[in-house]
Amino acid sequence: MNLTDLADRFGSDKGASKHRYAELYQMLFLPHRGRKLNFLEMGLQIGGPEHGNSADRQTTDAPSVRMWLEYFPKARIFGLDVSDFSWFQDPRFTFLRCNMDERENIRAAAEVLPELDIIIDDASHASHHQQFAFLELFPKLASGGLYIIEDLRWQPATYERPGITRTGDLFRIYSESGVFRHSDPAMAAEFSALRADISGCFVFQAHYNKSLRDQVAVIHKR
Repeated sequence: MNLTDLADRFGSDKGASKHRYAELYQMLFLPHRGRKLNFLEMGLQIGGPEHGNSADRQTTDAPSVRMWLEYFPKARIFGLDVSDFSWFQDPRFTFLRCNMDERENIRAAAEVLPELDIIIDDASHASHHQQFAFLELFPKLASGGLYIIEDLRWQPATYERPGITRTGDLFRIYSESGVFRHSDPAMAAEFSALRADISGCFVFQAHYNKSLRDQVAVIHKR
């Protein structure tokens, strides 16, 4: 089963018509298709507060969730979003509503989640949201698990905090030097404390074009 075909069928922006992430994910995830794994995606439909809309907007679809449920027939899929997707019903799907602008909300969500095998952050793309999520959720990742952060090139003006190190820069520098550098020394120390559990990290460019800016970070847990 080709994941790009599924993405296009369900209308996910991970497919051929936009980001092409499904090509990368097909390579990474194919060996895990038949496993009884726990999979979390943050950000379930385009058009949330990062685009100026209300968090209480009416949601109408969860294309990536439908894609993952079909691609991983034995997996439990968990979805996290600032908007309400509790209407989406499937025996293998669990929804958690979470405003990621406050770190304690992510911590509370992490406490009710099981150990996870794959995590994808496709939420607001604000740097502090991505970084708070990584610090709270990477410890929930099983050994050998994958943590993926999408859309590193774009941060929403509605959320982005001035002066914070961008997540793309944070992981690109780490992938090149093995050192986490951050404008906030306390955050740098927290990321550095996780280094012993990171066995590998790479950053892909948009459409695999090295002349373009960072797009996707993939972190593998030891």
